[in-house]
Amino acid sequence: MRARPFMQFNEPTPVPEDEEKLRTNSSYPSGHTTMGWAIALVLAEINPDRQDEILQRGFEYGESRVIVGFHYQSDVDHARIITSALVNRLHTNDDFLQQMKKIFIPQIALIFAITARKLAVMTTVWHL
Repeated sequence: MRARPFMQFNEPTPVPEDEEKLRTNSSYPSGHTTMGWAIALVLAEINPDRQDEILQRGFEYGESRVIVGFHYQSDVDHARIITSALVNRLHTNDDFLQQMKKIFIPQIALIFAITARKLAVMTTVWHL
């Protein structure tokens, strides 16, 4: 078991109520980073217009685990690498792809509706 930084360096964390539980499991890899990065990757795919902000937030979520002393940087970096491979692998799974289609179809319809509305407004303005 890899000891967490706050344990190794005998330092308090900003979340002392979590320390006891965290002492019982390994630092590597970061589970929170794994979850946060997976969610960020999928949400960025669903909403490409906001992908920069979504991926930045997913990245920062992992970094926060280093800042509070729960993980080493390598725990977080490796969790992102592992997660990227796992999400990539999900794209070969028919069930996952079906669920993604259910999300994309309404989103595409919404994009078309917004675009049509903008075009209608622009056409009206041009004719004035």
